[in-house]
Amino acid sequence: MSDADRTELRHFLVVNYADLSQRLTRRLGSPEAANDALQETYLRLESASVLSPVRNPLNYLFRTALNIAADRRRAETRYLTTTEIDTLLDFADDAPDPARIVEGRSELRALERAIAEMPERRRAIFQAVLVEKTPRRELAKRFGISIRTVDIEVQRALEYGARRLQENSNVHCETAPGESSID
Repeated sequence: MSDADRTELRHFLVVNYADLSQRLTRRLGSPEAANDALQETYLRLESASVLSPVRNPLNYLFRTALNIAADRRRAETRYLTTTEIDTLLDFADDAPDPARIVEGRSELRALERAIAEMPERRRAIFQAVLVEKTPRRELAKRFGISIRTVDIEVQRALEYGARRLQENSNVHCETAPGESSID
């Protein structure tokens, strides 16, 4: 687009600004959106690269402003609203705090100790069932016991582990602030 054509279109926009603003306001439903689109149209005329001369400047400017308004509307829908941002910021952090991490590690060590304290057969059955997912029938055959005995051993292991975790929890609750418990 030549400089003369740009100058002519800018002049046409200034002269017909009120008419274009009214038409765009009816189409867009907002005088602010219409005026913003027209201002952006004026700025874009500086970098316009139209290869052929504009036959109908009024329609060209109107269509350009409509396209700019549509582009803005699409861009605005990509951004979060302030309400959406506030909602995201109000989410609780699911990550454990340092105290909970220490407590979890202490519980894990207590459980490891409890498993180590179990009779060898109970420990082996417990680990095979819960960790390795070995079928109970296979374990009964391997240890030369009934499936019911496998179930009893697993149950006793679970109860023992739970009891030891409870004892560990009680030790931590009885510890005065600033003191460390014996792990």
